[in-house]
Amino acid sequence: MAVRAIGEYKFESRSRQELYGDDQLVNVWWKGNPFFVSAAMFRFPKAMPWADFVGVMKGFFTADPDFAPDSLDSVQWVIDDQAVSPIPSASLAENGVGHKSLVQFSI
Repeated sequence: MAVRAIGEYKFESRSRQELYGDDQLVNVWWKGNPFFVSAAMFRFPKAMPWADFVGVMKGFFTADPDFAPDSLDSVQWVIDDQAVSPIPSASLAENGVGHKSLVQFSI
């Protein structure tokens, strides 16, 4: 769906990549979960290994009482609408996660 503006936007984005240096904003969505109904945005280093990213996600999603942390070890990951098989030792950037990417999974 195209974005329609009601006027000219003359300002630089306050969340543009260059303001974050070696970090980036990443949206993470547990698709289909009634407890987390939308994506959450996090600030992560581009060089963070995928395995560390998953560890942070395990901690975050334990807020859902039905969440089993080990379930993230076998989910299908989707990054920006592309199904992927991330390499745990590779960085977020090497796994295709960019600034404001949407990383999603279903359990």
